[in-house]
Amino acid sequence: MANKEQPWHSLLAGATAGAVEGFVTYPTEFVKTTSQFGGQRQKPLEIVRTTLQTKGITGLYSGASALIVGNAAKAGVRFLTYDTLKGMLADKDGKVTAPRSLAAGLGAGVMESIFAVTPSETIKTKMIQDSRRPNPQYKGLIHGTRSIIAEEGIFGIYRGLFPVMMRQGANSAVRFTTYTTLKQFVQGNTRPGQTLPSSITFAIGGMAGLVTVYATMPLDVVKTRMQSLDARTQYRNSFHCIYRTFTEEGITRFWRGTTPRLVRLVISGGVTFSVYEVCLSFHLFTALWDRIN
Repeated sequence: MANKEQPWHSLLAGATAGAVEGFVTYPTEFVKTTSQFGGQRQKPLEIVRTTLQTKGITGLYSGASALIVGNAAKAGVRFLTYDTLKGMLADKDGKVTAPRSLAAGLGAGVMESIFAVTPSETIKTKMIQDSRRPNPQYKGLIHGTRSIIAEEGIFGIYRGLFPVMMRQGANSAVRFTTYTTLKQFVQGNTRPGQTLPSSITFAIGGMAGLVTVYATMPLDVVKTRMQSLDARTQYRNSFHCIYRTFTEEGITRFWRGTTPRLVRLVISGGVTFSVYEVCLSFHLFTALWDRIN
């Protein structure tokens, strides 16, 4: 990760990586989110089959615009914050210990939750659930956002902020720590002082995604339920949601949707870190930013 890059390079490269990753992996996000709604008993492949039969291939991209835009903003904020904090916490050789990388990742997760993830995830979740109704109400990202705010106020798109902050903080802390630790290990033992090829970067990013999924899945389930259309009538707060889910459906329900999320985060980890590193190595945004200024 380029701790010597200018902040705007991290922001723009991260946003590009986030947008690409969001589009490539969205169908898995659609299936994961759908499987987590209360009362949903279909397995991932059944959800895919039903959606294709009733909505076509575009059905798997219901709510995609909200996630792609949000993913670009999220990744931009995430990499900007992480690279900034990592630069502050690195030693004189530019290396970061696992605990410091964990702290930088946690800070990045909290920042992205507030500025990007919660609004986009709430809108995406409601649009996915709405798309499965006989007569969907939302006509697109802008109409859906306006409708949610009109019905629930600005806090309607910030529903589930606490579980989102918990999930994103844990996500970023685990993912960045795993990625940075593995990258430093591989570079130190095989390619000291050299840039890693994209294939190795993709593999390391994928491994980081794998570890992240199993460590943070319960937080993701609670987040989805707190952002659903019927959350206001079902749960008083996040802790009430956890209590009801555990007592009514059992502890295994907290890992519902693991398979599609695992597919998504393994792929997204590889895609995101690969695109990010490529953007920085080619300095694609250096000339752009210099031209803007």
